[in-house]
Amino acid sequence: MGELDFTGKTVLVVGGSSGIGNGVAHAFRDRGAKVHVWGTRADAAAYAGIEGSDLTGLTYAKVDVGDRAQIAAHAPPFESLDVLILCQGTVVYRRGEFEPEGWDRVMAVNLDSLMACAMKFHDTLAAQRGSIVIVSSVSGFQANRGNPAYAASKAGAVSLTKTLGQAWAGDGIRVNGLAPGLVDTKLTKVTTEHPERLSGAMRAIPAGRLGEPADMAGAALFLASPLASYVVGQTLVVDGGLSL
Repeated sequence: MGELDFTGKTVLVVGGSSGIGNGVAHAFRDRGAKVHVWGTRADAAAYAGIEGSDLTGLTYAKVDVGDRAQIAAHAPPFESLDVLILCQGTVVYRRGEFEPEGWDRVMAVNLDSLMACAMKFHDTLAAQRGSIVIVSSVSGFQANRGNPAYAASKAGAVSLTKTLGQAWAGDGIRVNGLAPGLVDTKLTKVTTEHPERLSGAMRAIPAGRLGEPADMAGAALFLASPLASYVVGQTLVVDGGLSL
């Protein structure tokens, strides 16, 4: 495995209980890392039977990152941290993000918590000369008619990646990001479970298929590895060509 061997490394995947984050978590675990994940349910058992969720071999903690106080109060069960993956995300459909409650919830989870989590682990990561990978979205680069908070929060995530990359490189922390396209997870069921919407989306993807969490994991592994030692502040678009 060489540069992609994470044996002896500690990794935290915020939002690692399901979907893209869960795929990323297992990719690091498969390469030797001790992997911790945060989710919103009471315990690991609460994810039994949930599609896209497998907490086998992962250390789970309940932290609702939409609540800044929970981030601050959480005492992690590890002393050192090499990689922080920020994969938390939510969306409100049916134009709910045009209302204050929907807007505030999405921005709290998708953007505000990125900074809160990064700050919480800054010193721990600096001590290990570690890295952060911020998962945004191709929606951060284009309009998203029905989801203004989602699009704005993801654009903010891309900008935050640049800024923290610049600000913290001198501290020994590399900050980068990845922007998934249409990945088959619970957040995209509004598209994937509607044949007409799915057909339209597939026509727009040159690769001819939906993304899988494993596709995103490959990019995260690269960005967190020594192979990317000179990559700072960048967001890698992983979308099968959708945004072209």
